[in-house]
Amino acid sequence: MTTSNKIYTPAEALLETVKTLRQDGQIIVFGNGCFDLLHVGHVRYLEAARELGDVLIIAVNTDQSIALNVGREAPINSYEERAEVIAALACVDYVIPLVEQTPIPLLEAFRPHIQAKGTDYALAQMPEADTIARIGARMAFVGDEKTHSSSTLRQELRDRF
Repeated sequence: MTTSNKIYTPAEALLETVKTLRQDGQIIVFGNGCFDLLHVGHVRYLEAARELGDVLIIAVNTDQSIALNVGREAPINSYEERAEVIAALACVDYVIPLVEQTPIPLLEAFRPHIQAKGTDYALAQMPEADTIARIGARMAFVGDEKTHSSSTLRQELRDRF
């Protein structure tokens, strides 16, 4: 599958495929994030998420959804570029846009078996926790300790140049 064939815009364009995968007994794993400056922490998170099931869907925040999060810097790379980079990774099966502030509407639509989050999150701080429980999914915290971040990379670049 080529990178461009992994990206579905709008996200709803992937719903029929996911329905078929679910009927075939595939375990659907869902993850999301900005993924502005791809680093080893992202790779470890995505690979660990993929190991949880048969299909990994990643929702990449659009530029507009990032702007909804107060205090968050605008991304360096556009949504289209970030989605393409994530889709190029072998562990990712599908990429969809996250246009809302939270992934709740996507979780309700796709009803994954598992939502994977990085180890820097806790269930209590996640607005989608109730949705996960309601749709009968489970939450998994995966990847390495949060010792890498795009924010840290940005700051290191500022300090060096």
